[in-house]
Amino acid sequence: MTSSYWQEELETMDCNDLRLLQTERLRKTMTQAANSPFYKKVFAEKGLSADRIKSPEDLKNLPFTTKEDLRSHYPFGFVTIPLQQCVRLHSSSGTTGNPTVVLHSRKDIDLWANQVARCMYMVGLRDTDVFQNTSGYGMFTGGLGFQYGAEKLGALTVPAAAGNSKRQIKFIMDFGTTVLHIIPSYATRLAEVFQEMNIDPRMDTQLRVFCMGAEPHSEEQRRRIEQLLGVKAYNCFGMSEMNGPGVAFECMEQKGLHIWEDYVIAEIIDPQTLQPVPDGEIGELVLTTLQREAMPLIRYRTHDLTRFLPGECPCGRTHRRIDRFRGRSDDMIILKGVNIFPVQIETILMSFKELGGNYLITIETVGNNDEMLIEVELSDLFTDDYGVLERLNRKIVRQLKDELLITPRVKLISKGSLPVSEGKAVRVKDLRKLCL
Repeated sequence: MTSSYWQEELETMDCNDLRLLQTERLRKTMTQAANSPFYKKVFAEKGLSADRIKSPEDLKNLPFTTKEDLRSHYPFGFVTIPLQQCVRLHSSSGTTGNPTVVLHSRKDIDLWANQVARCMYMVGLRDTDVFQNTSGYGMFTGGLGFQYGAEKLGALTVPAAAGNSKRQIKFIMDFGTTVLHIIPSYATRLAEVFQEMNIDPRMDTQLRVFCMGAEPHSEEQRRRIEQLLGVKAYNCFGMSEMNGPGVAFECMEQKGLHIWEDYVIAEIIDPQTLQPVPDGEIGELVLTTLQREAMPLIRYRTHDLTRFLPGECPCGRTHRRIDRFRGRSDDMIILKGVNIFPVQIETILMSFKELGGNYLITIETVGNNDEMLIEVELSDLFTDDYGVLERLNRKIVRQLKDELLITPRVKLISKGSLPVSEGKAVRVKDLRKLCL
């Protein structure tokens, strides 16, 4: 019987042995990081060195690294090796100021490919699969990250890139695609196009697995995608600062994302006090790379809010699991003194079968008050019966009020009214900022 592990010895390593491995690699990371202009200065100012690391817990004595640090030392202030030894550069898609830039050596690329291959193998992908990548290729890491991982695994790859849904479906049908890498909002859109083309993906294709990430999504949205397309959809977490996709991934149990602790050390802190929170408590994820050669990062604040899940996973892997992300500490909406995350709203909306997958949250100042408007498209169950729509609207508002502790305005609109994005969906427009 074929093993369910890509690297069984590492994936099922005894927790004490894993801590020893992390300690060894953390010391090497400290030594390597000291070659960069940024960390060389920081370590000298604070009297830090690798020989002071005795266990992973010693990380708490090291300073955090932030996105602002990366931007202020743009482009090469974190690089630890000569540029001629770097083979690739990725950067963020920020629209103002300097982007964040991450460089990779050939060894970094090889290790990253192996990391992604491990994730894909864990959810059942094999060299017999046909893998279609609907992510953009270029500075965005999702395209090339999954491409290299799928090739490492040995699957036949279809680098379809983003957009052109009918072309995507033609490839799926013609090439016998079994696996898609796709963002959740586009998965919902693809399901609509299948329907428009009178194709039932559950009967007329060989699709069986979706690897989903790059934007927050609720459990309700995941289950809807699985039902519409007849697949198992696995949650993926990655970020360009940590290579890209493959930092953490669900196994077939779908009970949290295994975070690969031979590649990173994960901490969860209170974003206000910056102190560790107990296991099971929500906090901000902080990551330290352990095998990066060109650009190691130490205690990088991701701003993603999650928690460590207690207990062992039935799959047998010993690497810790993190929960589905609850939002970000830096995209939190504060309205009338209440902290709100868009994913809370999506969870409610996706529980109504009468609603489609496209919605827009607008925060604006009306008179002297800040108000929230939620525009959400109706599904194919749309009716023009005013009474039915009014009752549905009231029910949605009531559930949102119970969850958010404020009363938003909800506007039900016909399918196709909101702009369709082939990339990350724009879910929030905060118009209050235009009045500053």
